[in-house]
Amino acid sequence: MNILDLAFVAAVLTASTPVLLAGLGGLLCSQAGVFNIALEGQMLWGAFVAVAVSYWTGSAWGAVLAAAGATVLFAAVLSVGAVTWKADPILVAVGTNLLALGLTGLLMRVLWNAQGTFDPEGLAGLPRLAFLDAVPVLGKVLGAASPLVPAAIVATLLAGFWLRRHPLGLRLRGVGEHPEAATSLGVSVPRYRHTVTLVAGALCGIAGAQLSLGNVTLFAENITSSRGWIAVAAVLLAANRPGRLLGACLLFGMAEAWGFRLQGVGLPQQITDAAPYVVTLVVLVVARLRFARRQSATGAEVPANAHPEEA
Repeated sequence: MNILDLAFVAAVLTASTPVLLAGLGGLLCSQAGVFNIALEGQMLWGAFVAVAVSYWTGSAWGAVLAAAGATVLFAAVLSVGAVTWKADPILVAVGTNLLALGLTGLLMRVLWNAQGTFDPEGLAGLPRLAFLDAVPVLGKVLGAASPLVPAAIVATLLAGFWLRRHPLGLRLRGVGEHPEAATSLGVSVPRYRHTVTLVAGALCGIAGAQLSLGNVTLFAENITSSRGWIAVAAVLLAANRPGRLLGACLLFGMAEAWGFRLQGVGLPQQITDAAPYVVTLVVLVVARLRFARRQSATGAEVPANAHPEEA
């Protein structure tokens, strides 16, 4: 079984895109000092809205915009709760994740009288980059992908440049690292945190639209299947560096694509479906062991919940 062909590369990029978009939103929140674990619920809500709007209007791009806008409103719950009311962001995020899971399942039954999966005939999916078919190599890698696949990669690379070179990006990092100093310089910490939390919501909405209209063309209950949690793990591994985030998400996408190929050689679906989550656990363990070695080598007292890059 050849896993290094161009079709496999294309599958990796497609599988990585929803996680990458959601992870980018989580990374921006992390830079501002907001630990956002609501990515799973926001992505699920975006996937549902995208399918609903695509079904009612027949416009896939309208569905993407609607998913982004609706998820911004959904993310406002976390923004107001964690930033304005100073509530525990973990508790607020867990609540919104559970709300998205229950609400999408309920609306499937109320709106379409469907359970489990909703895949009506003629549902408009995202168009593919067909104009690349005639381009050698690139056509096989991106020709069958939606435009959101290369857009997600470009957005991640641009975010890295923006965070390190643009004044607004530097201020955002300052808000997360030293909020008191930022406030003393006249920077509104709540405004930055509200903004990035809502931007993360838009990115998660687009990630959900890519998942339900790009990777597949349907909506299933819990279609995200913990991809939002994998995005959270990718943010932790990235150490606030978008380049590392891209690498982590490609690793998880590779595990998912590899799992699909293993089904072709007769392995049970339950085993192959677990591949991305096994990779997530292994990478987190390796990162933690690396952190422990650094801490032991320096002999410094580092809090148990500190990020590995702080060792």
